[in-house]
Amino acid sequence: MSWQQAQQEDVPRITRFLSDHIQTSMFPLANLRDFGLRGTDPRALNVWTLGDGPRAVFAITNEGMVLTQCPDCSDDELMAAIDLIRGRPLFGIAAEAAQARRIMQMAGWAGRPATLNSDEPGFTLDLTQLVVPDTTGAMLEPLSGFYGDIAEGWRTDYLIEAMDFDPARARKQARKDFVAYTQRNSHRILLIDGQPVAMTGFNARLPDVVQIGGVYTPPELRGRGYARLAVGLHLLEANASGVSRAVLFAASDSAARAYMAIGFKPAGQFSLILFKDPKDPA
Repeated sequence: MSWQQAQQEDVPRITRFLSDHIQTSMFPLANLRDFGLRGTDPRALNVWTLGDGPRAVFAITNEGMVLTQCPDCSDDELMAAIDLIRGRPLFGIAAEAAQARRIMQMAGWAGRPATLNSDEPGFTLDLTQLVVPDTTGAMLEPLSGFYGDIAEGWRTDYLIEAMDFDPARARKQARKDFVAYTQRNSHRILLIDGQPVAMTGFNARLPDVVQIGGVYTPPELRGRGYARLAVGLHLLEANASGVSRAVLFAASDSAARAYMAIGFKPAGQFSLILFKDPKDPA
């Protein structure tokens, strides 16, 4: 059985398959919904499927991010998928951890320099089980306007600290991220008594599910529960618009504890790899 390049008429069945694996499929689902197949946006997807179901999906964005859901592919099938993207720019890979590590090894990318190369514990939350901390003095605000410079600076610091970007690359990426966040209205600043203390956001969103990402508290303000409060308030806002579930991946033990404190439960593992030179070909 061979991989078939997806056409527009295949999108509904691809969406159904990915939705069955929602915990580790939010990125391809959201990119497919927001940017489509083979569009011009850097985040638009090139997608191949395996089987009539399908039973596997292999995708790469225009900018080179590999997004896969191949839970039962043989070695030969996975190698054939990897060969489909040889020569394309390779920004990174985001997928269920066991799948991502298998792809990295088979493709010969395991030794490639990366700014981020981590396996992170996954968490899920039915929003009826959300535990919201004390909200006294707390308010969420969009990133635009008065808080734009603060948000962009925090995003720069996040990329340097969490993803090991060099400062020049971090500033450039933070500017792109800030523009995208404001266009999508996806992120928020938490104010306590009028002072900005933390940032939270959704890095992928569907009508009924959100994936939390980009949560940041400046070092001098950590340990006060601001991150969990920001996430909790943002999820209340999302729930009011019809979202019933949230998923995320925790980058540290302290982050995991914060998420569990507001009701999140463990759910699998996820790998996120970002290569040092995203223009190097796959």
